[in-house]
Amino acid sequence: VCRSNKSPWVCLTCSSVHCGRYVNGHAKKHYEDAQIPMTNHKKTEKQEKVQHTVCMDCSSYSTYCYRCDDFVVNDTKLGLVQKVREHLQNLENSAFTSDRHRKRKLLENSSLNSKLLKVNGSATALCATGLRNLGNTCFMNAILQSLSNIQQFCCYFKELPAVELRNGKTAGRRTYHTRSQGDNNVSLVEEFRKTLCALWQGSQTAFSPESLFYVVWKIMPNFRGYQQQDAHEFMRYLLDHLHLELQGGFNGVSRSVILQENSNLSGSNKCCINGASTVVTAIFGGILQNEVNCLICGTESRKFDPFLDLSLDIPSQFRNKRTKNQESGPMCTLRDCLRSFTDLEELDETELYMCHKCKKKQKSTKKFWIQKLPKVLCLHLKRFHWTAYLRNKVDTYVEFPLRGLDMKCYLLEPENSGPESCLYDLVAVVVHHGSGVGSGHYTAYAAHEGRWFHFNDSTVTLTDEETVGKAKAYILFYVERQARPGAEKL
Repeated sequence: VCRSNKSPWVCLTCSSVHCGRYVNGHAKKHYEDAQIPMTNHKKTEKQEKVQHTVCMDCSSYSTYCYRCDDFVVNDTKLGLVQKVREHLQNLENSAFTSDRHRKRKLLENSSLNSKLLKVNGSATALCATGLRNLGNTCFMNAILQSLSNIQQFCCYFKELPAVELRNGKTAGRRTYHTRSQGDNNVSLVEEFRKTLCALWQGSQTAFSPESLFYVVWKIMPNFRGYQQQDAHEFMRYLLDHLHLELQGGFNGVSRSVILQENSNLSGSNKCCINGASTVVTAIFGGILQNEVNCLICGTESRKFDPFLDLSLDIPSQFRNKRTKNQESGPMCTLRDCLRSFTDLEELDETELYMCHKCKKKQKSTKKFWIQKLPKVLCLHLKRFHWTAYLRNKVDTYVEFPLRGLDMKCYLLEPENSGPESCLYDLVAVVVHHGSGVGSGHYTAYAAHEGRWFHFNDSTVTLTDEETVGKAKAYILFYVERQARPGAEKL
């Protein structure tokens, strides 16, 4: 009807194909039309049973029942649903083969294709894999693509031993996780590992993270449903749950083995959030020193706070600047946001400090220092602010460096850091397009083997540094620059 090729759903009763519930919902309309009672003549018993309620997503091969309004996992006695899956898989494989031949011919006739890149004079495949949108899941896809390009973090999970979560007759067969499965034996680490392994293989243009999303629904109730969610909030929940699961041991790997592997990663890492160190805290973990001074008696209070990311305010004087080329006033930079975060600040009346010497709440000042920098510095720009009734978005462009972000001036003891230990290079950027946190769309830019890619759900395109630099960043991922070999010895 709408000529869409996104998420086709096939009716398992009559084999008609329509767009799925996440596009224009024509598959649902087909089901609803089949429910209209026939008034002209009496229906036979056979006609009454034909309801057209069950259909299959041709992309992920999941089966959905409109009457139950849920995904289903059971099959017919003759295994007809599995036969349809195998038939669709064969069609997909044959189409993939013919498509590959077509692209090969196109390459011979064309010097540059959107899916190809010239390296050293020869054309090479893009090899990047997109993530299908399961219904407003762009917030998850943007975070997953960003994390998949943080090499040290991604490699750790990809090298973990695989484990089958299901045993018996279904072992070794493709599993179709759904929210009606009722399976308590779920592993976020395992599904995260599988998703990372599926990316950058080059064997498919898009991967459906359905199984991972099922586990997310299981263990993170906040993200159930198909409404738009906050990408930063999802990232924090994801990292926290990965950290907790890694501490408990999984996949038959004991906790002691995990900690031993992490000790190689972290070295003298003191940043342990909620228990022992894991790969999450070893890579993303840093430590802040929070200094509070009483303005009445001068008493100073210090405490250390571990962090996985830093949330930075966009200073109020820049909040009306919406575009990079707007001439009114100076441009907001990432350094402005970092300076606003670490500068000395007088706490207002609602944040009075309980002074132990004065024995009552007093006016005070607060200042942050970074006591320990992480291997990967994650910076979140606070673009969403609550007003009286609404949550507004700050759409200001913030200039950020792609290379050489120097964090030395924010350190508590800069003299103890090496010459390049405070320099960071950008590896990924998450961007929110739109006006509200509950709406809009998320995409991600990420660097992979020296090339920049734009990840927009299932679509992946090559891009350049200039385009990345113009993005209105929401989350920035910076990787610590490695010191040159032998530099410390000198």
